[in-house]
Amino acid sequence: MEISREKEEKYMRLALEEAKLALERDEVPIGAIIVAGGRIVGRGHNLVETLTDVTAHAEIQAITAASSTIGGKYLNDCTLYVTVEPCPMCAGALGWSQIGRIVYGASDPKRGFSTISGNILHPRTVVTSGVLAEECERLMVDFFAKLR
Repeated sequence: MEISREKEEKYMRLALEEAKLALERDEVPIGAIIVAGGRIVGRGHNLVETLTDVTAHAEIQAITAASSTIGGKYLNDCTLYVTVEPCPMCAGALGWSQIGRIVYGASDPKRGFSTISGNILHPRTVVTSGVLAEECERLMVDFFAKLR
């Protein structure tokens, strides 16, 4: 199923809204939403500091919410929109969920899943990168500049 760039940007803007919620809590500003059939079934943003839980990444929060909403652990008919390339931990969870598609904004050349060898995603998962990349990256750059 082909989705228009306009729709991809619409959903990524919603993920950016989630990232801004993380920013308000002094969390690393990463946001995620999961869409199925044109409907948001899960959303999340980083809560690592808030929950003192290193696994409380935006993607994990969104996967948990989506699984609860659809009533199952497999997300084959879903698309994840996330502002930054998932880390290997999140990519592993996305692989286990058999998510149908991942769309991310900014690449993460230091900690993104593409930095490791082998594909940890489900073989049928389609990945699209670079949607609103500048906006997604700007949130991260500004956040870390403020910390220094």
